[in-house]
Amino acid sequence: MDYRIINGHVVNEGRVETREVCISNGLLVEHLDNNNATIIDASGCYVMPGVIDTHVHFREPGLTDKADMQSESLAAARGGVTSIIDMPNTLPQTTSLATLEEKEQMARDHCCVNYGFMLGATNDNIEQLLAVEPTRYAAIKLFLGSSTGNMLVNDEERLDTLFRQARKIIVAHCEEESIIQSNTAALRPRNEGTAGETAALHPQIRSKEACLASTKKAIERALRYGTRFHVAHITTAEETALLSSHATADKHITAEVSPNHLHFSSNDYTRLGNLIKCNPAIKDEETRQALLQALFDGRIDSIATDHAPHTLQSKQKPYFSAPSGIPSIQHSLQMVIDDTLPLFPTNRDAHFAFIAEKMCHNPATIFGLHKRGFLRNGYYADIVIVAPDESETVTNESLLYKCKWSPIEGATLHSRIRATFINGNLFDGTGKKAMPLEYER
Repeated sequence: MDYRIINGHVVNEGRVETREVCISNGLLVEHLDNNNATIIDASGCYVMPGVIDTHVHFREPGLTDKADMQSESLAAARGGVTSIIDMPNTLPQTTSLATLEEKEQMARDHCCVNYGFMLGATNDNIEQLLAVEPTRYAAIKLFLGSSTGNMLVNDEERLDTLFRQARKIIVAHCEEESIIQSNTAALRPRNEGTAGETAALHPQIRSKEACLASTKKAIERALRYGTRFHVAHITTAEETALLSSHATADKHITAEVSPNHLHFSSNDYTRLGNLIKCNPAIKDEETRQALLQALFDGRIDSIATDHAPHTLQSKQKPYFSAPSGIPSIQHSLQMVIDDTLPLFPTNRDAHFAFIAEKMCHNPATIFGLHKRGFLRNGYYADIVIVAPDESETVTNESLLYKCKWSPIEGATLHSRIRATFINGNLFDGTGKKAMPLEYER
């Protein structure tokens, strides 16, 4: 079906202009001569490229009691996310070409947004990983902390080989395992089973020092070998001081921040407890403000959710037993609109251009996504239409996550997702219109 989106404020590549957007055969075109095209009136709305979330855990295969590709991709599309890159810590882990192909088949059968996958590095698979054709996958995922158990890579010689020979961008979860273990040994014995066992311990255990030590070491290695390197979910001001504010396209070291680290602070542990327990930990209000500033000045390049569902039952366990991770993809765009508003208090157009840069353009640039992330003629028609003067209160009934909870239940978000197009198809809450992502580099 062909569409004409009219009267909207079109956001693309730093500009906002009121013009028509035309869609034909799933692609963006300059104009339509077809009088039978469906008209979408976007008066008062912003028309943006669809959000590209480059860090999600859809939990399939093997962890589908928490989430699956269908449920989480439906939530993504409802929130204006049109493409995702899924992480490798599933069961089995995505650490080989064979497990990658199995996951690709699952996505073809069930995913409702465009999809790509990272291959996970381990101490034992570096040679096999480096042999996989780089256009087959989105990135190499490297865990430098204990988030995923035996996916921790701590063999220095193997790390040197990976950084020296990688033909693909390396994305790293950076936390120094020895510091985490030391903090745990100090805090667990005197708090476990007492009134002190709360999620407020989390930023003490997974501390700023653990993040900084790991990120600094990884960046030094990337600089030594000229590796294309991306710091996942950065959480401290000290880490952002290691980053450049040059244009994203000119960098070989980039970084992302999650909406949760822009939205919550350690002040929220009292109210929300384990519901906001995630790795790396949410830290203090001063750090939250520093992350916003680093995002604004270009040291942080992109926003990605680290969408990581768990069952509510598991989150209600005592702190040391509860898993880390937050479901967040359905409302990530609206959260970011609210949380970055103080950066643009009087210039709404600049605000939306900034969001498009961090959630659409830069993710496509960093991961070399073919014909995604921009409203350019000939590109796939991945679009989100946002009503900035409407609001939405998050209710349990509105959540599409399989886990059926969110730490922002009851909150009012000050915008509304009016429509999402995926490959030129208007999302109607059902169906599968997705395609595999293609990579240009």
